Amino acid sequence: MFSLQNKNAAITGAGSGIGKAIAELFASQSAHVHLIDLNEDHANQVAETISENGGKATVHIGDVSDQQQVLKIFQRIKTPDILVNSAGISHVGNVERTTEQEFDKIYKVNVKGVYNCLYAAVPLMKDMHKAVILNIASVANHIGLADRFAYSMSKGAVYTMTLSVARDYILEGIRCNSISPARVHTPFVDGFIAKNYPGKEKEMFEKLSKSQPMGRMAKPIEIAHLALYLCSDESAFITGTDYPIDGGSIKLSG
Repeated sequence: MFSLQNKNAAITGAGSGIGKAIAELFASQSAHVHLIDLNEDHANQVAETISENGGKATVHIGDVSDQQQVLKIFQRIKTPDILVNSAGISHVGNVERTTEQEFDKIYKVNVKGVYNCLYAAVPLMKDMHKAVILNIASVANHIGLADRFAYSMSKGAVYTMTLSVARDYILEGIRCNSISPARVHTPFVDGFIAKNYPGKEKEMFEKLSKSQPMGRMAKPIEIAHLALYLCSDESAFITGTDYPIDGGSIKLSG
């Protein structure tokens, strides 16, 4: 079950965090993984790990916010059976503490980056008549997160783009779903804590972990397992759906 044999899987943000976990898991399930990332060193390290484990990976270095770069990447991929839009950045601040430059930066990567990949991949997928898109959204689609104004805006857009693509291309054989994680323990979280709470890293990590009902953060591989299901043929009757994976954050917080 959940084999991705003979499938090309394009994964953005594949050099670290959730994207890395998805790329490595998909490769273990026999997909040819196309690693799309801005950081060449990180992408090459993931590709090396996949190769050492008997998988197949191709590295594509590019900025998802640059449409011409994205179009060139997908021209090289040619037949993307799977697209996972995982690349994204975060921002801390309410509307008063969000500058225009910060807002534009979040929009450029998290919203336009997803749009650019959809714009490049969907025409290729239409010709294939069977493909799947998975967008990484956030629990911010569903609940109000303090001091996440711009980030929440961007992930809300990812969620609604998911619904639009699913509706528009359902008869073209393209499925489109999204995953909405709560806080996940990634290198970004560690860097955020180290930057904003020097000397209190352990204390803040525990505090952030316990803010979720399960009392811990998700692991990237847990997100990857759900992604595998949604990108496999076993989920062939699912489209236009968002899947929270949140340790109870949406329904059990209060």
